Amino acid sequence: MADPRQLLTVSDADLDDLRARLRGTRWAKPWPVDAWEAGTDGDELRRLVDYWASAYDWRKHEAAINALPSRFADVGDTSVYYLRFDAERDGALPLLLANGWPSSFLELTGLADRLSAPSRYGGSPEDAFTVIVPALPGFGLSPQRPALGGTPLTHDIWHRLMHDVLGFERYGVHGSDIGAGECSRLAQAYPEAVAGVHLLDVADPPSFDPAGLTGEERAYLEAEKVWFDAERGYSHQQQTRPLTLAQGLSDSPSGLLAWILEKYRAWSDSGGDVSTRFDDDFLLTQASLYWFTNTISTSFRPYFERNHGLSPRVERVDVPTAVAVFPADLGGRLPRSWVERTHNLTRYTAMPRGGHFAAHEEPGLLSDDITAFFHTLA
Repeated sequence: MADPRQLLTVSDADLDDLRARLRGTRWAKPWPVDAWEAGTDGDELRRLVDYWASAYDWRKHEAAINALPSRFADVGDTSVYYLRFDAERDGALPLLLANGWPSSFLELTGLADRLSAPSRYGGSPEDAFTVIVPALPGFGLSPQRPALGGTPLTHDIWHRLMHDVLGFERYGVHGSDIGAGECSRLAQAYPEAVAGVHLLDVADPPSFDPAGLTGEERAYLEAEKVWFDAERGYSHQQQTRPLTLAQGLSDSPSGLLAWILEKYRAWSDSGGDVSTRFDDDFLLTQASLYWFTNTISTSFRPYFERNHGLSPRVERVDVPTAVAVFPADLGGRLPRSWVERTHNLTRYTAMPRGGHFAAHEEPGLLSDDITAFFHTLA
């Protein structure tokens, strides 16, 4: 894959190499612990590695990825890979969808299809959007930006893609996790172009007076601290010494799978059984996309850049904002008042189920909320 402007074309040699590495996995010595108590469950990982090495059909999924409505665009010196789902009606609002980590553009394809062609799912064509799904720089088929913290930044690239390349004078945005942060920066920087921003997460305000916190906000921050202490080791590593970790995950497919599999289980509304939300082929296609594009290393860059002050802070987003809170997402339940400290919140939805990967876990709930929000802005 020397040319990043090409779609996925994995050679037989690269596929054989992956399978050989999987079959030759050197397994870590087990501990006397229960299942997922100290990290990824060894038995579940062995089962998936065996399937990945033998029966998993990459060629089928490669063909499905290449059949997506893929496009490439040049924004300055930066190449962007994106999907374009045209609305089933004329005059529809353009909508950008942005993923987080360890996700990919693939997780958003079902949501994009629902939003662009709602009649396929029992909705009205009048509710359709033209949906653009860019891959984050350094994720999948989008190359990383040339310089750490250099311009253009990700949100600038996306505005130029939507406005300058695609010709959309006004558009909406939706994002989760890393993508939510970029969407907030996009709305903050280009309020004249962004009709509204729909988020699954917001960053903490740059500053606040602890004495002025509400009881709900204090409970939220306490829950966040409990979650940070128990679960956020991955983030600390990725934002402080990411390249040390990246070498191991770029060389070992079983290590790569272990790193992201734990997150799909812990961050989803799976009740501890990852298979209730993600089938084996979905998980292995995500891992394969990281593996064959060799982008797990570059997917860590947003963590490092944010930690080193190379990403602008979200100070204030004045465009209309909606937040959908899924109960099994990371940390505590985000309070309405906490969002209002940095965003012009006009819609707040507490979802009945779903987690961090809501676009895949609950695409119906999410698409309905996105549609309802942007209808209020028409």
